[in-house]
Amino acid sequence: QVQLVESGGGLVQAGGSLRISCAASGFTFSLYDMGWFRQAPGKEREIVAGITWSGDNTYYIDSVKGRFTISRDNAKNTVYLQMNSLKPEDTAVYYCARKRFGTIATMVHSADYWGQGTQVTVSS
Repeated sequence: QVQLVESGGGLVQAGGSLRISCAASGFTFSLYDMGWFRQAPGKEREIVAGITWSGDNTYYIDSVKGRFTISRDNAKNTVYLQMNSLKPEDTAVYYCARKRFGTIATMVHSADYWGQGTQVTVSS
């Protein structure tokens, strides 16, 4: 069965860095676009970054451009999110998901499998 397992979250001070990972299994990972999402308390889930199946193209929301980098290793069935210059407003549960159809930018509505999430907390 399809499984997505996030890891690497934690508590970090503002200005610090974290790398979170998402290990995929149960499907041919290299054929699917993937995305990272986040949900803060009281807010809707939003896409943070996405990457095409080949890794050739990436997408970021404006608030993380220049600070976050999404990457993937298809040999390891893993997608990563490197987060630098973290801000308190980046605090959220971060999820990875597989795109079923449509564009990366609208993946929050079209992803078909989600991980369980990993908490990222940025203290001021």
